[in-house]
Order: sequence, then structure tokens, then C-alpha cells
Amino acid sequence: MPNVDQNLLSQIEYRNIGPTRGGRVVAVAADPDDQATFYFGGCAGGVWKSEDAGLYWENVSDGFFKTASVGALAVAPSDGNVVYAGMGEATIRIDVTHGDGVYKSTDAGRTWQHMGLVESRHIGEIVVHPTNPDTVYVAALGHSAKNNPERGLYRSTNGGQDWELVLHVSDRAGAIDVTLDPHNPRILLATTWQARRNFWSINSGGPDCGIWRSKDGGDTWTDISTNKGLPDGTLGKIGVTLSPAKAGRAWALVEAEFRKRGLYRTDDYGDTWEKVSSNPDLAWRPWYYMHVIAHPTEENTVFIMNANAWKSVDGGKNFDEFHTPHGDNHALWIDPANPQRMIGCDDGGAWVSLNAGDSWSSIYNQLTAQFYHVAVDDQFPYMVYGSQQDNSSIAVPSATGVGAINWADCYPPGTAESGYVAPKPGDPDIVYVGAIGSSPGAGDALQRYDHKTKQIQLVSVWPEAYHDGNTSEVRFQWTYPIVFSPHDNKTLYACGNKVFKTTNEGHSWDAISPDLTRADPKTMGVSGPLTMDTAGAEMYATIFSFMASKHRPGVLMAGSDDGLVHVSMNDGKTWKDVTPKGMKKWSQVTMIAESEHKKGTVYMSVARHKEGDYAPYIYKTTDWGKSWKKITRGLPADDFVRVVREDPNRAGLLYAGTELGLYASFDDGASWQSIQANLPVCPVYDLVIKDTDMVVATHGRSFWILDDLTQLHQLYDDLGKAKNYLFAPRDTVRAPDHLFAGFWGAVGGKSYHVTIGQNATFYLDEDDQGHKTKRVIDAGDDLPRGVRFTYLLDQAVLDAAPNGEATLTILDAKGDVVDSFSSVMPEDRKDRFGQYISATPGMNSFWWSMHHRLGEKMVDTDFHNRPDGPLALPGAYTARLRVGDWSMEQPFNLVKDPRVKTSQRDLKAQFDLMSDIQAKLNEIVVGVNASRAIKKRMADWTGRLADNDEAEKVLAAMARLEKKLDTVEGKLVQKELTSFGDGLNYREMLFEKMSGLPPVVRSADAKPTQQSHDVFEKLSGQADEQLAALQALVDGDLAKINTQLSDLGVGVVAG
Repeated sequence: MPNVDQNLLSQIEYRNIGPTRGGRVVAVAADPDDQATFYFGGCAGGVWKSEDAGLYWENVSDGFFKTASVGALAVAPSDGNVVYAGMGEATIRIDVTHGDGVYKSTDAGRTWQHMGLVESRHIGEIVVHPTNPDTVYVAALGHSAKNNPERGLYRSTNGGQDWELVLHVSDRAGAIDVTLDPHNPRILLATTWQARRNFWSINSGGPDCGIWRSKDGGDTWTDISTNKGLPDGTLGKIGVTLSPAKAGRAWALVEAEFRKRGLYRTDDYGDTWEKVSSNPDLAWRPWYYMHVIAHPTEENTVFIMNANAWKSVDGGKNFDEFHTPHGDNHALWIDPANPQRMIGCDDGGAWVSLNAGDSWSSIYNQLTAQFYHVAVDDQFPYMVYGSQQDNSSIAVPSATGVGAINWADCYPPGTAESGYVAPKPGDPDIVYVGAIGSSPGAGDALQRYDHKTKQIQLVSVWPEAYHDGNTSEVRFQWTYPIVFSPHDNKTLYACGNKVFKTTNEGHSWDAISPDLTRADPKTMGVSGPLTMDTAGAEMYATIFSFMASKHRPGVLMAGSDDGLVHVSMNDGKTWKDVTPKGMKKWSQVTMIAESEHKKGTVYMSVARHKEGDYAPYIYKTTDWGKSWKKITRGLPADDFVRVVREDPNRAGLLYAGTELGLYASFDDGASWQSIQANLPVCPVYDLVIKDTDMVVATHGRSFWILDDLTQLHQLYDDLGKAKNYLFAPRDTVRAPDHLFAGFWGAVGGKSYHVTIGQNATFYLDEDDQGHKTKRVIDAGDDLPRGVRFTYLLDQAVLDAAPNGEATLTILDAKGDVVDSFSSVMPEDRKDRFGQYISATPGMNSFWWSMHHRLGEKMVDTDFHNRPDGPLALPGAYTARLRVGDWSMEQPFNLVKDPRVKTSQRDLKAQFDLMSDIQAKLNEIVVGVNASRAIKKRMADWTGRLADNDEAEKVLAAMARLEKKLDTVEGKLVQKELTSFGDGLNYREMLFEKMSGLPPVVRSADAKPTQQSHDVFEKLSGQADEQLAALQALVDGDLAKINTQLSDLGVGVVAG
């Protein structure tokens, strides 16, 4: 089918489940005046702001930024409202994502405007003039994988409206750092870096690296790289800082040849230099670190950010470790007006200190995790697994049922930061993870985690160390595939440059393929030329994606990171090269995904971004790779693809994750369109379909779940020309609310408990229709309870309906009404109750709580709630949407929690008792309302008859009846209860006592206890006595009063 109208996708909604453990951050900043306001830039997560010194963080760039990676942040020292964000981190590791220039906010991050420099691609630093917020300098590195002319140091003197390239060395080298003297901002030092990232290496250093100085605000520059005291020979990455505490002093951390690298200091603005430290730990892995920070008030204090953070108080000669929350440190900002106030960042997130680093704020409140792959198990609720870059592998619940998903709900199945995670089918306690870079032991670091014992066994395929580039006979890359056979959970495949297979949980492995890569000598060396960095991420000529066919046992397909695809039809005995014709060398096969429906059909995504080619590549074969067809129409021309999958529920419904978002094809790849919705702009590395959920692994914004794909399924099935349509909801698990669900939380301000035992900070929002939603800020979002209805309405049908009203009615299997909701609301909010549905042209949605309708409202009280309706039973239901003369019905099912063993008969017993309780409470409400109506009417007649001499007897009778009614009513309900606090002084009566029974009866999916029946019988009997007494007063005393009033010829009191 052709593309779906994008408006029909407006109601799809993703849910962020966490984890809350922070991801990599390389940029931080702070408000110069507001002591509690700080910012950080996620390396693939946008800009975040805290207004409480790091206690909580909220993203402030979503909806404004078109890319996710923030390489530099700066707040204008003279105006805290002005914030600049430089996009694209310049720590160009294997998973680096690009930026699109500079964004600016003039309202402290509330809104942002794009200010250009799109081709800067990666920005290393931004500095703002100390007194003029419109003068700003941007160190633009440029493209990481190819030459481009838009490199160097840019300057704007009008707040980013125009830019001038004031320092340009070459098309292969860009600016990486810049610093200015706050006391004489005409003086600047900047460094240039010649670097190149490709799939197999990171090369840092060359003739275009250097240190540059300007004494006129950037108008002219002098190369001071060869000034006295600086190292000769080839230079690499250089970090530089001018001391605000001593004029002329600066430090430069220099990557140079061998022992020449180190920390250099000048006291004359760079005319001469002295090497003050050769400590190799200060400049370890230079391409990744090299930030040096001068203390703003102490002339001899300097900090260096590296794997560890370091502090010197003697001008840089000696360093002690400066302890930070995580490690792999990147930036540090120190308040020049209050040096006790700091913000720093590392590979674990951003952290704030108000005591000069003695303690730091938490990094477990930032949902910025970077994942390479995602897997799910077969539990209910299912767990979501992934390896978080710079941390460990993690298992996150897809739902908890208590209102939020906390860090405590997660656990680490192994220590992997890099690889695939493979929970064992049928036994989710066993999980295999690839832990290169984050595990002891040599080789591929394949771990077998047992959740019962919490033990990790290393079952590496080949545990031999290799740090001599890619020349090893057995090579495993950072994210090597680990895949279970779909036919036998004892068969596990792991892929290096060959395919390996085990049938005994990793105790032995067999190579079942030859080397399936090009293994071209061009790509088999080490990084350089100055630092021979081969940490595992640069291991090349390996299998990057692997598939074991579920349709045909023994069919295997492998795609390499250097552009080859092979297939075996006999479980690895023989292999055939089936690389698509025209697919270029060094293409990375990012994902091979077999069709869920058709034997022989395979989809494959390919990326070439490390070759400077950012185009999307997706291929399809229907004959196990004999022929391939490219299927990319509709994808952006510069947004490369990380993953492609087919929906198991619909043949030809495809999903693709790209570097900037998520797309769907409703026609088997013939065309693509965005399904981004509320998913933030960020790299999507992997996704899986679990039943009717789409689970998304982002590389910078943690895990997300699109909980219900059935709307997309029905759009795939084609609505025809329908202008009004009720989408069938998916089958929904019905379960009771947690005991204290909804107890905490108020609209306006933060709330801190979602229920007892589950603390999470959230805002409670309520829309015009009365639907309340939690916006959690330091935990993952739990799956909302209820059934979500989505429907399409046309303006014409709304115009034709009386009052434009739409009604949604829920019917049980017998056709009886469970509940009904209208779009017509009383104008005054205090006259509304329950929920209303929206009825606007286009797409609408509504959550039904799965309960039967509320009971009657007691008049003259805001404290006594309507009696709750019981939770609907598992079974078949029908939804009916009506707008004027148009209506449509859709069937759906409520299903029992698969963990619950309670019989339908016992659930029915629970339902019946809840219904009986509600009915009796309704009777009490009706009785109390009748009593109060009678008293009001009598009060009216008392006033009107005050001057009637013949009314003395009837007035006395009404006074006596009022006292009797008060006595009965006082036994039915405690009218003095007007707030929660009144409960200490006024005792509950029958209504309050009976209202305490539903929480007991509905607390779990279980047959009611006998004592619940006994208490209900007792209270019900007492209520019946009082209701009978009330009726006797109506039939007796009130009837006599009406007779007396009639005899007076003045009317009657309604009974």
C-alpha cells in the first residue's frame, strides 16, 4: 500500500523505560548567577538542565534539535539566559554520532534556534566573550571520516547570525579546543587536530596539528607550535587552557611522539614553554580525552580529564587523582565567582558539586544510556536486555505494575558494555553477553551469567589476548553477534571473523566457517601514527551481523564489517558468497533480519558512514541472497541505517532504525515514512518486536517501547477511504491496581512516591477530559493500566452530531453496558466527574481503566467519593463509538495475568462481591441524598410558612422529622468528614466502613476471604435497617406532613 497519511500516526506513543543510569557526556555548563542551575550535553542525548544542582535533570532540547549529539556547551558569562550548544561530539570513537552546527537559546534553554554551521559536523569547544554574549568562538573539527573545508575556528560577533572562519589550516584538520583570557579577551589560544576515523582505525596526528595564538580577538593568528619548549616532530591532539588566575599562564596537554607527550606550561602567553609533567596517565588515549582546565582563582591549580581525573596544586608538576563518580572523564567547569561550585562529566553522566569535588550529585537520574543491541525474554512481564556503553549489561523490566521502573528494578546480567545480549529461550536466568572492553580475561570475553547464583562464567570462544591490530587469526569486534538457534536452545552461535558454534553452553566451540571477511591488509594495521590504540572497538574484518533461519534449520547468513555477505544452507559445512552486486568494499552490514513470514526472504541494512557516505542502504532478497534489491525510497538521503526488522504480525510491515530516528514501510520496503512520534531524535541501533510491542534500543536515550502496534497493523490492513474509524484495541492483561496506586500525586509541582515501596519523582498532569498521567523524571515509565482506544473522526460527522457529541460505550459479552463516556463536558470543572473522551477532527485516543462505571454521587460533599465499580472480568468485550448517526464497533478481550492461577469462578466471586458492595453503597448514597433533599425542601417550607399562624403544627412536625432524619443519616454517613485530617476526630459510619471493604476484596486476583463476606453481611444488614427506618419516615412522618401541607393549600414536600 502507499504511504499512510502521517496524521493517522499522530497518536502512536513510545514509553521510556530507562534505565536511569547515565550515559556518556562530554559537555557541561552552568548559569553564572543562579547557583542551582546547570546544563549537560549528552553525547547522543541532547541538552539537559537541572535547576536544583543535579538532583533532577530534564531534557530541554527535544522538539528543537535535529541531531542528538552535543559536543560543546557554553553559557554566556554576562547573561545566564544565553546558552550555545555545539553539536557533534569530537571524541570520535567508533560509535560517534554527528551534529548539525550550533543552536542557541536566549531564554535559559526553554526554546532554541538553529544558528548554522551545519557542516561543522563535530564541535570540540565553544567559548563566549566574558562581557558580550553575542561574541562567541566555535572550534569546529569537521567531518570525522572525510575531508571538508568547513573546519577550523569560527567567530560570530552578532550572536550566531553570521559566522566568520577566522582560523583554517586545511580540509583535513579542524579546531578542537579554544580558550580566552577573561581579563583580556583579545588573547586567545586555539588548537587544531588532524584526525580521521574509519571502521578499522582512529588516526590522530599530522603536520596540520598545532597551537595557535591571537592577540586581536581572532582577527589574525600565529602558529606557535614550534615555539621554544614545545615538542618537535609530529603532534597530535592538544588540549589548552589559559589561567584566569595569572596573566600569561597557560597549560597545553600535548599528544606527541613517544616520551615527548605530556603537559607543558607557559607564563608568557605561549612565547616560551616548559614541560612540567611526563606522566603518561595524563595523556592516555589522547584522541578520547585531553581536556585541561585551569582553576579560576588559584594560579597553581590545574585539572586534567582522562580515564581518571587529575589535580595539581603545584603548577602541573605533580598530580593526585581527583575522584569522580564514574571515570573516563571529559569536561569540568568551575565557577569563577565561587570555585566550590563545579560541574563535570564522564562516560557515566554529569555530576555537580557544591564543595569543590568532595562530593558529587548522582549519575543515576539521567536517562541517557547508549545501547548497541536489544533482546527480550519470555517472562511476563518480559525483561529488556542490552549492553550499555561505558557501563554494564542491564536487564530492565518492561513493566512493574507499580507506576514506575526504578534502578532497583533492574539488574546487570554480566559486565558487558559493548556486545550482544542473548537470554536463553525458555530459561531467562541464563544470559550470554559479549563483554569486550569491560571484562577481565583475554580474547572475546564471552560471559555466561546465571541469575539464580549471580555468578558470571567466562566461556570465551578463544581467550587469547590480541593488541597488535587486526592481524590475529581469531578476531572478535566490539559488538560481535551472539545468537541462539531458533530450533534448539542448547545451540549458540558466536561470530568473530569466523562463525563458531557450541552445544554445551560454551565449554567447547567449533569453527563452522572459514574467515568470512575480506581481511584486506589495508585494514589490518593498528591506529596511529602517535598512539597505537586497539582497544577492541577498532578490531576489523569480522562478522558484524548473523542470522540463523527459523524457517529452514541449518540456513545461516553472515554479514561482515568490511562488506561481504555469506550464506550456508547446511549449518556451516559450506558457505557461498552472496554479497549484493555493487555493494562497495568496507560497507558495514549492520543487521541481517530474516523475514518472519516468508522462507528465503531476508532484509539487510548496511552503513558506510565511516567512509564519509551517509546514505541509507537496505537490501532485500527472496532467494537466500542469490539476488538482492535495494529498498530505500522515502528514507532521508543522509541518514544511514542501523537496523531493519519485519513485524511478525504482518508480512511486509517493516521497521528501520537510523542514526536520527525510526521509520516504517507499509509496503515491504517500496516506500518508507517516519514513525518518530514522541521518540526523541537520537540514534536507533536496534529494535525487536515482542508480541504487539516494539522495543527500541537507542544509543543515547535508553530503551523505549511502543506498547501497542495494533494501530499500525490496522493501518497496514488499510482503512480504505474511511474518514471515521474506531481502531480495535489489542488484547489487554487485566490486573488490579497496586494497593496504593493513585494515593500520592497532585497536579502542580513534583510528587515523590508512586506507591508505597516505589519512590519516583514525577509530575502529575491532568487533561481537560480528566485523564491523569505521570511524567516521571528520575525513573522509567511504567505501562499504564487499562485499554487504549484510538479513533479517527471527521469534521463533517462532528458537525452533524447534536452538540458535536461522541460517546464511547463498553459492552460485555452479553451486550450489557460496562461503562460509557461522552465528549460533552459541563463547562464548570466542579460539575465534572470521571473521564470524558476527546472528539476533535483527526486522531483521538482514550484510556479505559477496565472498571465498571462509578456509582452514585453523594450530594453536599466533596469528600465522599462515588462508589468504585469492580474490575471487569477476563473475557470478550465490545467497544462502540457513536457520533450522531454514525457508529462503529470493535471487539476486544481482557485476559488474565498469565502468572495468576486463580480460576475464572473465583474471579467471578470477587466481581460479584465487589458489585454487591457497590450496589449497597449506592443504596446508602440514594438514601442520604433523599434525606438531604427532604430536609432542604422542609427548610424552604419552614421559611415560607414562618408568618402563617395556621402552620404551627406542621412546622413542629417538620422539625421533629429533621431530627429523625439526622439520626438515621448520621448512622449511614459521617457528615463531618470534609478532609483526610477529620478522620482523627470523627468516627466512620456505615458508608465509610463499607467503603473500606473494596480495597480488601480487590487487592489481588483472588477469591474473596470469608471474613470479607462476613463483614459485608454485617454492615449490609445494618445499612438495611437504617434504610428501612428512612423509608418508614418517608412513608409515615413525611406523608403526614404532606397531608398537613395539602390541607393548608400550600403544596407538599417531595418524598
